[in-house]
Amino acid sequence: MTEALYERYKDALRRGHIAALRGRHAAALAAYADAASIAPDRPLPHVSIGTTYLRLERPGDALDAFDAALARAPSDEQALAGRADALVALGRRADAAESLDRIADGLEAAGRVADACDTARRALELAESRARRRHVTELVARLRDAGPDEAASAALGRALHVLEGEARRPPRRSAIAADGEGASPREDGRLRSDGEVEAPVRVAVDPLELAAAADLAIEAGDPVTGRARLLEAIEVHRRLNQSSAALDVAGRALALAPLDTEVHLALVDLYLDRGWRMLARDKLVLLARLARAGGDEQAAAAIGSAAAARLPDDDAVRAALG
Repeated sequence: MTEALYERYKDALRRGHIAALRGRHAAALAAYADAASIAPDRPLPHVSIGTTYLRLERPGDALDAFDAALARAPSDEQALAGRADALVALGRRADAAESLDRIADGLEAAGRVADACDTARRALELAESRARRRHVTELVARLRDAGPDEAASAALGRALHVLEGEARRPPRRSAIAADGEGASPREDGRLRSDGEVEAPVRVAVDPLELAAAADLAIEAGDPVTGRARLLEAIEVHRRLNQSSAALDVAGRALALAPLDTEVHLALVDLYLDRGWRMLARDKLVLLARLARAGGDEQAAAAIGSAAAARLPDDDAVRAALG
């Protein structure tokens, strides 16, 4: 590929990533298709198309795209992980587990034993088999022999939880509303992740006042201060367990600064607050690809730290971060 053609390819991918980050899925698909036509032998455009179709809840089309990526790179980790997600969405759990088996084998061959154990464990959870259980058991033994390591210890604990069939403690029921706001057992409290009610949250600043201050700053021609106030308002809404309000403010911040990494990471937090793990993962993957395409080392470092803190066991995010 000539340098000029490669620049066109990178530009098409960049346009796709930006469109996807803005929620413009049709434009993203068109840009990724351009990238695929410029470099027909590369798997990444097809992986990106598959990821976009997953976000559109079109798993059949996503599966076709991931299969196209694998036709070009049979061991591509992102394509295999996306294929597994599409198959799960289609109700084909056994086929999804086979894709995860392939990822686990590749990770083990690369010496990434903790990652291999996590992936093999997920395959076992999707479709029980003696071979999978034996593989997880073997990986557990290797992790035990590897010595103290935080990632290995975490993977070991998750695998043992599955192998030993430890019963999960059911969460305590609450009257919390579907969007995470109001209607808790105590109107002035907030539910913790373990089901208990925290003491009332006290905040020094009203998020509505922060949003108003943002409007004034933007109107005065100071978008930097406006962005900062909006980010503060998002965090205060989160502390008050007002996820819908926080998402509304995040939408305003995104309109003001559509390519701002910190704004997108705030959205990742909001997605995870609501249990939207796939949306959070997809956004982190897109942010990582965009930072890499643009050569933005500072953004890439921030995204890497965010991914490690928020989704430490997600294979697709780790693969995107390289």
